[in-house]
Amino acid sequence: MKGFISEFKDFVLRGNVMDMAIGVIIGGAFQGIVTALTADFINPLINGIGGAEVGGTLKIYGGQVIKYGDFITAVINFLIMAFVLFLLLKFVNKLTTRGKKKEEAVAKSEEVELLEEIRDLLKKRK
Repeated sequence: MKGFISEFKDFVLRGNVMDMAIGVIIGGAFQGIVTALTADFINPLINGIGGAEVGGTLKIYGGQVIKYGDFITAVINFLIMAFVLFLLLKFVNKLTTRGKKKEEAVAKSEEVELLEEIRDLLKKRK
């Protein structure tokens, strides 16, 4: 049992899990911002421009209603969140590859110099 607890402790305190937890918390907070943006800004624009109510309902049998407006709002929220995450990932990948390109350029130039020296030595032999 002690091994299980220490293994769980190591798992929880590992950097990846902590990073993921922070990401979930920030994502939850950001979702509130996106929901407010959609409900208070985008939906009124759609209502005003298109003349259709985004927060609409459709009455069906037995007094039940389908809240298609809530679904449309959720889709808009998802698209905004996906787009922001895409931009964030693209930015992080660009920062990551920027450092690697400099390292590769240095490594390639050293390799090229070495190959040129070998080529010149082979030419001198002939």
